Amino acid sequence: MSRRVAVLGSINMDLVTEVPRLPCPGETVLGRGFARYPGGKGANQAVAVARLGGRVSFYGKVGEDFFGKELLQSLLENRARVKAVEQEHGVSSGITSILVAEDGENAIAYTPGANALVDAAYVDRVLSEIATAKVLLLQLEIPLETIDYLLPRLSSKGPLVILDPAPAQDISSLLLDRVDILTPNRGELVSLTEEEGLEEAAYKFLARGVGRVVCKAGNEGAYLIDSGSFRHFPSFPVDPVDTTAAGDAFNGTLAWALVEKSLTEAIRWANAAGALAAMRKGAQPSLPTRQEVESLLGNKA
Repeated sequence: MSRRVAVLGSINMDLVTEVPRLPCPGETVLGRGFARYPGGKGANQAVAVARLGGRVSFYGKVGEDFFGKELLQSLLENRARVKAVEQEHGVSSGITSILVAEDGENAIAYTPGANALVDAAYVDRVLSEIATAKVLLLQLEIPLETIDYLLPRLSSKGPLVILDPAPAQDISSLLLDRVDILTPNRGELVSLTEEEGLEEAAYKFLARGVGRVVCKAGNEGAYLIDSGSFRHFPSFPVDPVDTTAAGDAFNGTLAWALVEKSLTEAIRWANAAGALAAMRKGAQPSLPTRQEVESLLGNKA
C-alpha cells in the first residue's frame, strides 16, 4: 500500500512586508522590513510533509521566470517530488503580497499567475499518479473548476481526500461526498455556511456529504466534528511572530500523520506543527521538522 502524500495546488513567491499594524482601507503605513519566501498553500503543505520525513509529490504549475526556478528549487531542496510540475510560457509564477503586523496577524493579496492554468487537461495528465497516493491534499488557490473536475474521477477506495477550503469560496458545486476531511479555519467555516456557531456550521457540511470537519481555531487549537461527536483539541500556547503558514503546517502535518496514525493523534501533531510555524517568519522557512514537533509534543505530555 502506498505511503505517499500527493498535493495538488498552488506555488507562489511570497513578498512579505513587515508593518507595525495592518493598515485601514486607504491608509499607508511605513514598512519596517521586506523579504521574499517560497510559498503557496499547495507548495507549503507539500514542504510541511517533507520536513516531517514523509514521501510527497507536488502537482501544479509555475511560470518560466526567475521566481518559477526558485520555487521549484525550494521544493527539491526539501525533497518533495516535482517531476509533474509544468512550466507555462508567457505568464508569471504565482505571487502573494503579504503584510505582517507586529502581533503576528497578516493581510494577503494573491495573484495566481500560472496557478490559474492548473486545469482539467493537467488533471488528466497526472490523475494516474495522484490516484495511487495514500492521502491527497487540495486547496482553493487553483481554479475551483479543476477541483470539481478531479473529485468525481477519484476512486471511492482512495486516496483519502483532505480539502482546505482557502481562500474561502462557494464549494457547493463540488462532490463533497468525495471529501473525507474538510479543514476550514473558524472564519472560513462561518463565511461558507453563514452560521455563527461552529458546530452548526460544521453540520451543514456533514449534511452535504463531507466525512468529517476539522476546524482550525488558532489559539483555541482545533475542533473535530463528525456525525457522532464534537471534540476539542487544545492548542500549544506560543508567542506568534508570523501566522502566514500556520494553517499550511497544520494541513501538511495532518496529511503526513494520517498515512499511519489515527485522526485524533494526527490532529494533535497538526496542532503542534501549526504552533511552531507561527513562531517564525516566512511561509516555507517556518515549517517545522519532525524532531521539533516531537519535542513540543513531549513537553506537553
